[in-house]
Amino acid sequence: MRLFPYPPRDQQEEFVSLVRGTVRGAGHLVLESGTGTGKTVCSLAGALEASLEMGKRVVYLTRTKSQQRQVIIEARRISEKENVLAMGIQGRNSTCPLAASDEELSKGSSEELSKYCGEQKRKAMAGEGGCEYYRKCLEFDEEEMLAICRERMPQVEEFVAICAERGACPYEMMKLMLPHADVVVAPYNYFFVPFIRDRFLYWMNASMEEVVVIVDEAHNLPDYLREVWTSSLSLYHLRMLRAEVEEFGDPEVMNGVSALDIADIVEEKIMEAAEDYLRDEDGLIPPDLLTTGMMMELRTSSNSLERMYRNLCDHGETVRESRKESGRLPRSYMLILGSFLQTFASLDERHYVKVVTGGENLSLQCYCLDPSLAAEPLLNCHASIHMSGTLEPITEYRDSLGLGEEATARYFKSPFPPENRLVLHAEDVTTKYEVLQRDRDTTRRIQDYVVELCDSTCRNTAVFFPSYMMMERFIRDGVVKRMKSEVHIEVKGMAQVELMETVERFRKAEGAVLFAVYGGRISEGLDFPDSDMEMAVLVGIPYPRPSARNQALLTYYDMRFRKGWEYVMKAPTLRKMRQAMGRVIRSETDRGAIVILDNRAAALGQLESMPSADPVGAVKTFFSAGKVNNRAT
Repeated sequence: MRLFPYPPRDQQEEFVSLVRGTVRGAGHLVLESGTGTGKTVCSLAGALEASLEMGKRVVYLTRTKSQQRQVIIEARRISEKENVLAMGIQGRNSTCPLAASDEELSKGSSEELSKYCGEQKRKAMAGEGGCEYYRKCLEFDEEEMLAICRERMPQVEEFVAICAERGACPYEMMKLMLPHADVVVAPYNYFFVPFIRDRFLYWMNASMEEVVVIVDEAHNLPDYLREVWTSSLSLYHLRMLRAEVEEFGDPEVMNGVSALDIADIVEEKIMEAAEDYLRDEDGLIPPDLLTTGMMMELRTSSNSLERMYRNLCDHGETVRESRKESGRLPRSYMLILGSFLQTFASLDERHYVKVVTGGENLSLQCYCLDPSLAAEPLLNCHASIHMSGTLEPITEYRDSLGLGEEATARYFKSPFPPENRLVLHAEDVTTKYEVLQRDRDTTRRIQDYVVELCDSTCRNTAVFFPSYMMMERFIRDGVVKRMKSEVHIEVKGMAQVELMETVERFRKAEGAVLFAVYGGRISEGLDFPDSDMEMAVLVGIPYPRPSARNQALLTYYDMRFRKGWEYVMKAPTLRKMRQAMGRVIRSETDRGAIVILDNRAAALGQLESMPSADPVGAVKTFFSAGKVNNRAT
């Protein structure tokens, strides 16, 4: 506990020792760490103690900016015991001054912004104009900035403000500081997107073997990795390609065949796939749908198609270079189309399925079933620590990422008094689809429960729905109007600033209600201490929606681990529910009630809920008595 900055609480010495031993042994540790265990400071202190001894560096990966800020706070406390430096880094989208003032740049991908930035830096160094903020970096005293960082250990937002005072680019200055940092706090993509990871390690002046990786909120990682390795092509891309051709011309990519001809064929195949295979949100399509269709339309061979795709990509690169030289975002939709067609024709069908997805913007998708493909770098780093408050079943996480049976799995329970939390499930309602279709009164009873629970306690209450669709159904049915309480609503797609303003209004109110969704930004990562939230009402069980992709995942996990339903349906459902439940109790003095409006909660297990025939009365008794009645009510 040499670097642990606080008087240790129960379990924390064991936690730190376990992390330290994992790093020293170059292993992998997967642990569920309940609220209040201090997982950030325990993992950081343990990893730093071992990595400093061994000449390693710590890369702490977070999903949100608030989690990143917490790591810097704990690193500051550790630095009071030993001189260490932690630096945070965020993408150009949020730190580049040019992107902040240019709408097109702000929407650029990491690769596009990197190319744009590279050209601006080249011009600046050649005295041809370029980025004014980078020119300031060239004049800046790096040692002065390093001294500021060692003295203040600034949060990213504070670092950006320091650079803004001097007119320098925060992103470039962050890169200059990374080689000096003992801990680098970064978003997931800095380690799991290949071209970003290569540059990130170069900026750190570190090899894979020299880094210890800590993954925070690790329950999000498998889905994130599937997304990283999933490729999509939409009708929007084809529409933008046509606009690109109007500006840059329509190149011939095969004898007598132009880029527009290819776009027309692909659009036709997307429309046919939607008509033939789309059911609800998606549908599986034949693996050779595009390749066979293209060969028939063009009367050519698969080898000719490969050359055509390469030509399309080459012309796209020319467009990108032209846009970059003219000071615009280096994006080409010809390159996007060519790259997708190459991927579609060549991917390993053991780990992917091909689907058509619906909605306003129809698309084809090469959907990655196996997150271990993108997680492979974890096996090449010195050691890795994976932690979350909701990782159970840990075996599913370990298997999904391919960490191997030798990875250590542990569980640290929350130290908060169990009597401070009441968890009930109503016995007489369910959101099971067949029941709702057969018994229309069930929906009304659930709505009545929501109104009565919120009105009877005068406590700040969050109501979590399985989907925005169900939330909107409740609003249409007049549930909000029936409530005495002030209701705040998490609207689908609302901007982060607007969302946080909504949350703050809810926090400051008394006896207010917040409508939100399972798995949304409110249900994960936000703290509601003390009276900010004293009750959560969980409407139904958020099982994944039936879809072609989920069915493919079920089949895949059944074939690999013989645990398709447990891994694909039950595990993510439990995690979403436990994340929402975790918003209520955030300290050892918090007290709160959780009511699950679905009798299927009992069969799920791990929720520790008691059946109740009168959840409204049980909640009123709990808050008035100041203690939990541990018997079923």
